[in-house]
Amino acid sequence: MASDQRVKVQPAEIIEQRTYQVPGAYMSHSRLIYTPSNTFSRASHVFPLQTSHPDAADVHKPIPFPPLTDPTHAGKLLITEHHFLVPKDHHNPSSGTLRLFARSARRVASFANPLPDDNTKPLPWMLWLNGGPGQSCPPPQHYPFTDPLLDRGYQVLILDQRGTGLSTPVTASTLGQRGDVDVQARHLKLYRADSIVRDCEAIRLALAAQLPAGSMQGLEKWSIFGQSFGGFISVTYLSFYPEGLRESFIFGGLMPLVEGPDEVYRRLYRVLRRRNEVYYAKYPEDVERVKSVVKFLGRWGDGRVKLPSGGSLTGRLFLALGIGFGMHRRIDSVHDLVLKAALDIEMFGHLTRGTLSMLEASLGWDDCLIYSILHEPIYTNGTAPRWSAHRVKEAEYPEFSLKRLDSDDPLYFTGEMVYPWMFDDCFELAKVKPVAEKLAADNDWPPLYDLEQLGKNEVPVYAAAYVEDMYVDIDFSRETAAAIKGCKMFSTNVYYHNAIREKCKEVVDQLFALRDDVID
Repeated sequence: MASDQRVKVQPAEIIEQRTYQVPGAYMSHSRLIYTPSNTFSRASHVFPLQTSHPDAADVHKPIPFPPLTDPTHAGKLLITEHHFLVPKDHHNPSSGTLRLFARSARRVASFANPLPDDNTKPLPWMLWLNGGPGQSCPPPQHYPFTDPLLDRGYQVLILDQRGTGLSTPVTASTLGQRGDVDVQARHLKLYRADSIVRDCEAIRLALAAQLPAGSMQGLEKWSIFGQSFGGFISVTYLSFYPEGLRESFIFGGLMPLVEGPDEVYRRLYRVLRRRNEVYYAKYPEDVERVKSVVKFLGRWGDGRVKLPSGGSLTGRLFLALGIGFGMHRRIDSVHDLVLKAALDIEMFGHLTRGTLSMLEASLGWDDCLIYSILHEPIYTNGTAPRWSAHRVKEAEYPEFSLKRLDSDDPLYFTGEMVYPWMFDDCFELAKVKPVAEKLAADNDWPPLYDLEQLGKNEVPVYAAAYVEDMYVDIDFSRETAAAIKGCKMFSTNVYYHNAIREKCKEVVDQLFALRDDVID
């Protein structure tokens, strides 16, 4: 029942907060060292922290912003690293805890005559809800939307959602420490949008408790800024904890209000088919190149070509490069990989280490277990996913079959769909195959939205939806927008799914125009 999802949330325990300065320009260099790691198709680079702040402090008490000795240099940001403890299961707080990590950003005051509290006075919070599921976040200064939000008077909180980044990450090794397959399955069911929303509420309550006496004035609520799966989380938030929200901005993430994923994939395969047609129209020579690579991979038996991690580069895994087809500039990136692989085979008779590394980085399934295992359950409400994407493809979309290899038709790339064979081909995923199979057959999934609450929503909602979105069907987006009382939607056919990164100013300006402009 939807009412069971409204469990009372307790404030998170703040175990550490540390603040430091960085330059404020997007993708600028900071004095801390960050190293880009794998790129996964639905998220940008992840930048794991390589150094830590040297100052010592009592980690059990909130730490205020430190005094600044150089507060008048324009363009700097104050970055605070926050560490929280929350219940693993908010329905059962005694079940144990998870450690969550977030970074916040605000401007360093640069007034001609700064006041002592310019860098500490309360500002309204904007919470970034990342895409995924299962994607971690780079620091705030590496996002293109940070400056536009700070310019509008917010302070920004970038949260690594539970199981990602520095928030008790879920990997094959950490999952194995939890216990047997049954225990692992119960644990993973706590990593969907409903649990993430409760984490957010716990953090909001903890930060609100730090506000100076008499300074509330609505600042105890916060705004949310959700991209893709982050938009799904936003709809869940609006359904079960709207009292914590000032406003909601959603980018390519109006959750389909469905009971299961079958119809979701049925529609997304149609968009994926069009994107394949666009690819081969732009690069017709790749029809034969793609086939040559797939034939090479199966020459001595599919799975004999190994990736640097130890996984198998099969023909079907190679075709999963199409996951990027719905992003700005990614069709060209896939062509570059196809060209490099085909030329390697033509010149040397094998794939070089550099090519294999590039292919592995572009696929990235092994580095995101939550994405791979819980991708279909993000759509389930009391139904078993049963490898929905695989079933729908096999039954209704023969054009995505490898049987076309010896025909005149092109081989179509697959998209963001997760298939059961990935838990054979991918090295890390193979370690969690039993729990993935168990969750695929599970029908005990609580609801992720409440239609009644959405229908009487009072939180201002502004959403961007993209006509050619390959990941969130435009018709589902329109249906969801219509179901949320007061939702204002900007729809366009000139942006793709990652517009918040590639066309940030344009799409952010459009949503704030929905909020601020007068309709004439």
